[in-house]
Amino acid sequence: MRFTFLFLLLLSSVCGIAQSYYMFIGTYTSKGSKGIYVYKFDASTGKAEWLSNTDSIVNPSYLAIAPNKKSIYAVTETATNNTGSISAFSFDRLTGKLTFINKQSSGGANPCYVTVNNTNKWVVTGNYTGGNLSALPVNADGSLQPLSQLIQHTGAGVNKQRQEKAHVHSTVFSPDQKYLFTPDLGEDKVYIYKFNTASPKPLTPAAPPFQASEPGSGPRHFTFHPNNKFAYLIEEMSGTVVAYKYNDGKLSLVQRIITHPSDFKGVIGSADIHVSPDGKFLYASNRGDENTITIFSIDNNSGKLTLKGYQSTMGQTPRNFNIDPSGNYLLVANQATDNIVIFKRDKQTGLLHETGEQIKVPTPVCIQMMK
Repeated sequence: MRFTFLFLLLLSSVCGIAQSYYMFIGTYTSKGSKGIYVYKFDASTGKAEWLSNTDSIVNPSYLAIAPNKKSIYAVTETATNNTGSISAFSFDRLTGKLTFINKQSSGGANPCYVTVNNTNKWVVTGNYTGGNLSALPVNADGSLQPLSQLIQHTGAGVNKQRQEKAHVHSTVFSPDQKYLFTPDLGEDKVYIYKFNTASPKPLTPAAPPFQASEPGSGPRHFTFHPNNKFAYLIEEMSGTVVAYKYNDGKLSLVQRIITHPSDFKGVIGSADIHVSPDGKFLYASNRGDENTITIFSIDNNSGKLTLKGYQSTMGQTPRNFNIDPSGNYLLVANQATDNIVIFKRDKQTGLLHETGEQIKVPTPVCIQMMK
């Protein structure tokens, strides 16, 4: 009896640990933000506890966690030529503190996305205003070497105000890490590159080298389904999610579906996209005049989406959001209202419910989580 009690107590303790995550919040620093904020998030209660923050990095608007969980990488999103950079931080999982290691040029203005290859040896970033992407080698201690490859996009789109030139908006590795998918808002294309970790210039055009979007749609963020058979693109300017079948670097169109009501007449500004960990639902954020999360169910056989509903983000400009790895909660970073709102997910319906929990952070942009 005593053994059973101790076993259950130990099991409960282990489960509690499994539900606890480090949460990293990237921000713009023009309104008093300190940079990157670190919280502990309890996915069993939906509550967050501040642990630490940086105090000197400028506009770390997007973050990436190294697969080995030893390093964090942050963009410095600045518009002046030759000032965009990527910073490397080591992370102490005992204290929850970040320590700056070094930084390198991103090769273009306004880097807005950064990702890390699963070998922990490469960081890739997309420069929005620069219209290019770069690959930076990573040392064993997590520090960055100068970029070894810079790829410039040179096209434009039909919207002369928004698509006057190339605007690389994200750099997303395929599940097998053999390819890199790069939505370009300015060119209405998702560029596809082969990725060779052993080469000093790891990126080469795939065949085909891109997947075209509808003119004026503005491809932005890209994500894969957990079964690796489907991929999804959100288009900022059209407010559309595009569903694809995926196979070995190739995309086949399945569906285009809008993220707003068909009679919506306001400003469209779709932003982020994520699939729930169980693969049953897809969520998309809308800025502009909507300030909502659109909820879709996913057909497991075809990858097609069905609208389930809309949820107010209880703030303005939901630039980014994330779902905790347990799938219990969805957290939305409302950039313009300085709040991160925590919603409980109904895993059966996919719908979101207010918890009353919020985190007050100046100009939050990006949320990333680590066990």
